Amino acid sequence: MRFLMKFGGTSVADAQCIKRVVDILEGYHKAGDEVAVVVSAQRGVTDQLIALAEKLPTAKDCSEVPPLIAHLRERHMATLRGAAPDYVREVEEIIEKRLASLQHILFAIYNLRELTPRSKDYVISYGERLLAPVMGAALRQRGIPSTVFDGCEAGILTTSQHGEATALSRSDEIIKKKIGSLLKKEIPVVMGFMGCTENGIITTLGRSGSDYSASIIGAGIDADEIWIWTDVDGIMTSDPRVINDARVLKSVSYIEVMELSYFGAKVMHPRSIDPAMRKNILVRVKNTFNPSTPGTLIVRNGHRDSRIVKALTYIEKVASININGAQMIGRPGVAKAIFSALADREVNIMMISQGSSEANISLIVDESHLDAAVDALTPLVTDGIVREISHNRDVCAVAVVGAGMAGAAGTGGRIFTALGRAGVNVMIISQGSSEANISFVVRQQDGPRSVRVLHDEFQLSEECN
Repeated sequence: MRFLMKFGGTSVADAQCIKRVVDILEGYHKAGDEVAVVVSAQRGVTDQLIALAEKLPTAKDCSEVPPLIAHLRERHMATLRGAAPDYVREVEEIIEKRLASLQHILFAIYNLRELTPRSKDYVISYGERLLAPVMGAALRQRGIPSTVFDGCEAGILTTSQHGEATALSRSDEIIKKKIGSLLKKEIPVVMGFMGCTENGIITTLGRSGSDYSASIIGAGIDADEIWIWTDVDGIMTSDPRVINDARVLKSVSYIEVMELSYFGAKVMHPRSIDPAMRKNILVRVKNTFNPSTPGTLIVRNGHRDSRIVKALTYIEKVASININGAQMIGRPGVAKAIFSALADREVNIMMISQGSSEANISLIVDESHLDAAVDALTPLVTDGIVREISHNRDVCAVAVVGAGMAGAAGTGGRIFTALGRAGVNVMIISQGSSEANISFVVRQQDGPRSVRVLHDEFQLSEECN
């Protein structure tokens, strides 16, 4: 078997975690399987880099830079000493060079009083740059040959959209040549989260983009399966912090996991399924700390059981925008004007709902995009295209997901009847053409309660054949 295995930040958080990862990889390597690895930054590192980089352009001084560099040095060196003691001198030199480069760019951001998207991508790629050499050394410590690549060296070519780059199709042939050719003799380690443009400029793939990296590399090497190792037993029927009896799903379809990830499920990156789906590669989500559990299998056509709804999730920190006006009725080009204005300000629209009268369009956007969205839409009022724009931050979006909903009469009625009995007011409703997702918007305080009500209504805690 040929595997691509990706290990997230909690899976590589310290030396003990790294050794646990190597135990897993060693078992498959000795069994004769071919394995490539994608690694994330250690837990919390990327957040620290983002926080400081965003603070520096307006900071009074740059005194926070040296302490962060010292912290990163000590954390990674402690991990290295614990996981690969025979390779301390060799890898320490690499870590020191990378920390020096990181420090220089952080000072430059402070001195220039500017953080460009390009420099931000460069800074936040350092979590993976510091960790991957440690992982490679830990494998060699066990006698397993390993070469370490950054995303660019591995062949991940991307668009130039910094912070949310998309892989180009010709990445496949480069990855196959660079990584696929090594699998019979070693376990290559690839830094997740990053790639580069065709001109060699570093890009990142969005938060949790190491999942996307894994799928890109897995597709490039024609893996039999892509395994996403994390700190939970698999994809669950809902967030266990909200539903204490949430259950691990044995199997879900590509479309179901894409809907879940888009609407806030933390296990997978929203775009990470696409490269695997393109090549029909099985994806499995497993727990590094409980490797004997089978996890959740993600396949093209999920297991259709008697349960209509398979999982629930919700997103906080969103905002609703309501666009009203009788002048919108029957007027061509209104939707184009709205969406073009938002696209020009790079506002991501998460949900859309339009009344049949055409006098109202409701949108859901990330709360961080709200101010830009309102600024972009205000000229439409001045120009008489719409009458009024209002917004509300006190909302959250809930998604009810299940391939079994397609063609199943009465599902929507059952959902909203249950919510009505619980006294939950639904503000906006949206359903995609796939029928695998019914989404709705409620007040923020009603989000967790909505999920609990529907989890009970559809008996998601119970096993089903």
